[in-house]
Amino acid sequence: MRVSSQDEDVVVVALLADPDAPTEIARRMAGVLPDRLAERSGRGRRFDVTVVSEPFTAEVEDPLTLMQRIMDRACDGNWDVVVALTDLPLHSQGFKLVVDLSHEHGLALLSLPTLGGLRLGTRARQAVEEAVLSLEGARTEDGEEPRGRQPLRPPFTGRLAPVRKGRVDEEEIADLRYVVSGPRGYLKVLSGMVRANRPWRLVPGLSKALAAALATGAVATVNSTVWSLATALSTPRLVIAMVGSVALMIGWLIVDANLWHRTDEVSPEARKRAALYNASTVVTVGLGVIACYVGLAVVNLVWALFILNDRLFASLTRTPLHATEYWTLAWFVASVATVGGALGSGLESDEAIRAAAYSKREQERRSLLEKDSDG
Repeated sequence: MRVSSQDEDVVVVALLADPDAPTEIARRMAGVLPDRLAERSGRGRRFDVTVVSEPFTAEVEDPLTLMQRIMDRACDGNWDVVVALTDLPLHSQGFKLVVDLSHEHGLALLSLPTLGGLRLGTRARQAVEEAVLSLEGARTEDGEEPRGRQPLRPPFTGRLAPVRKGRVDEEEIADLRYVVSGPRGYLKVLSGMVRANRPWRLVPGLSKALAAALATGAVATVNSTVWSLATALSTPRLVIAMVGSVALMIGWLIVDANLWHRTDEVSPEARKRAALYNASTVVTVGLGVIACYVGLAVVNLVWALFILNDRLFASLTRTPLHATEYWTLAWFVASVATVGGALGSGLESDEAIRAAAYSKREQERRSLLEKDSDG
C-alpha cells in the first residue's frame, strides 16, 4: 500500500482479478471507472485504476485466508485501494459471501457469482464502485473522521435484494461483510456460477461428441425405418424421446467425466456446498446439451430439405412429405443423434470435457480436490 503520495488528490485503485472471466470483466470496467468514481466521489479527487491478473485464490477458498493473501499482495504494490475479483463462490459461516471489506487496510474481496448471471458486467462495475467509494471514504484527510463502514448501496442492498450484512469475527481482517441468503439468494448464486462456467462453450468444446452426433443424424435422416418411426410417433412420444435423449447425454457426460462433486465432510455446510456445485454442474451441462440439441435439429432439418425425395418418402411411409413431416423427422433425428453424441463423448478426455464445462478457477479447484483425495 502507498505510505505517501506526491499527489494526495489521486487515489490509486488496483483490481486484483483471477485469470479468465474476472480479468476480462476487470479490464472492461477499468476504462470507465476513473471518470465514474471521480464523479460520484464529489471530493475533487482523481482515480487511477490498474488491473492485476493473477490467481490469488489458488488452492484457497477460505475468505479469511484470501483477505490475508490480498493484504500481503497489497503491501507489494503502490496502491491506495485493492479490490479483488474471483469467480469462485465463497462461503462464510454458512452463507454465500458477496463481499468482504477492510476499511483499515483499504481491501475488498468480491465473489462474482453472487451478483447473478444476468448483466454481470454492469453489476460487477456497480459493486466495485460502491466498494472503492466506501474504502476511499474511510481515509482520513486533514483530521476528518473516516467516512467508511457505511452501509453500501445497490447492487448490495435494496428491498428486493437477497443480500444482507453478515457477521464478522474479531480476529478477521474484514470489518464489513455482505452475504446472500434464502431461496432467492441460492438461485442468484447458482445462476452466477453457471454464468461463470459459460455453458455455451460446451458445444464447440466437445468436438468428438459433436462429430458423432452429426454423423448419426446424417445417416438417420436417409434411413427409411427412421422415416416410418417419425411419422408414426405421436407428439407426446416425441417429447419423451427428446427429454430422454437430453437426460441421457447430461448423465453420461457427468458420470463419464466424473463431474459429480463428492465430499467426505459430514457438516451441513459442506453438504450444502456440494449440492450447490452439483446443481451448477447439472445446469451448465444441461444448457450446453440443449443448445447442442437445437443445433442438431436445425442441421437435420436443412439436410432433410436438401436430400429427401417427396415421392420416395410418400411411397415408403404412405404419408405426403410436407412441412410438418420435415419438422417431425428433424425433431426425432435430433433425439437419435443426441444419443449418438453421448456415445461419442466417451472418446473425449476428462480434461476436455471439464475445460468445456467449467471455468478456469473451477477446473483448478476440482483438480486440487482430486489430488487431495489421491494423496
